[in-house]
Amino acid sequence: MTFPLQKTEELGLDRPTFIWTINLSYRGDRGASAEPGDLTSVYGTIPGRWLPMAAASRGAGLAEERDGRWYLTDKGRGLAAAMHEAARAYYASLELLPKEELAELARVLDRAFFAAAKATEPATRMHTAFAFGYRGDEPPAGSFAQLDAAVYGLWQVRDDCHMAAWRASGRSGPEVEVLTRLWREEAADDAALEDLLTHQRPEDVSAALARLRKEGLVEADALKATATGASVRQKIEDETDRLFFTPWPDDVGAKSAWIAEKLIQVNTALA
Repeated sequence: MTFPLQKTEELGLDRPTFIWTINLSYRGDRGASAEPGDLTSVYGTIPGRWLPMAAASRGAGLAEERDGRWYLTDKGRGLAAAMHEAARAYYASLELLPKEELAELARVLDRAFFAAAKATEPATRMHTAFAFGYRGDEPPAGSFAQLDAAVYGLWQVRDDCHMAAWRASGRSGPEVEVLTRLWREEAADDAALEDLLTHQRPEDVSAALARLRKEGLVEADALKATATGASVRQKIEDETDRLFFTPWPDDVGAKSAWIAEKLIQVNTALA
C-alpha cells in the first residue's frame, strides 16, 4: 500500500477516488459508462454513487468525460502505469510458496483463465474484458504477478457467469442480492439487512423483500429463504458453476484439490 498512500497524499485524493481511477484504467481505450456493471453496480439502486469519485478524479486531472463515457487522461494513464509497475515490483519481493509450486499454480490458473475467457458461454460479457486491462503487458511466467493476474481474471469471468445465471432466472441484480443475503442467513433483522446493502435504498430493499415473500421465496415472518427460495438461489449458483468451470482444461480440473491447498497457503502467508 506504500505507492497508493504516497499518491493519494501527493494528489490530494481520498482512497475511493484513487481506486476508482485505477479501476477505470482496466476499461482501456473503450472507457466506461454508467451502464450497470460498469461504473454503476449491477446490484445497486442508488444512481450516481460513483459521481463524487469521478468529479474528484477529473479535478485532479486524471479523468475526463466525453459523450457520456469516462476515460483516463495522459496523467491518469501515467498514474495507472506507475501503480502497475509498483505492484509488480512488490510481487517480485514475495516468497509465499517454493518457486516450483508457485510457477505451477500460476501456470494452471492462467490456463483456466484463458480457457474460460475464450469460451462461447456466457455469450454476453462485460467484466472479462476488464481482466485483460488489468494484466497489462504479460506478467513473467511462473511469477506471483502471473498468479495475481490469473486469479483476478477468473474473478471477472465468474462475475460474468453469475450475472448471466441470474439474468436467465428472470430476476434483477438488486433482488438477487437480497435473496442471496437471506439464503446465507446473514441478517438477523431489517436493520442488519439494510446495513449489508448500503448500495441499495432502504425502500428498494423493502420492496424486494415484499416481492420475494409474495412469490414464496422468503419466510413471511423471518429473514430466511424458504425451501423454494433456497432452491431458486441454488439453481443460480449451479448455473454459475456450470458456465465458469465447464471450459477449464481437464488436467487443470484434476488438480483442483492441490490448487485449493496452495491457494490457502498463499492466502495464509499474505495474511
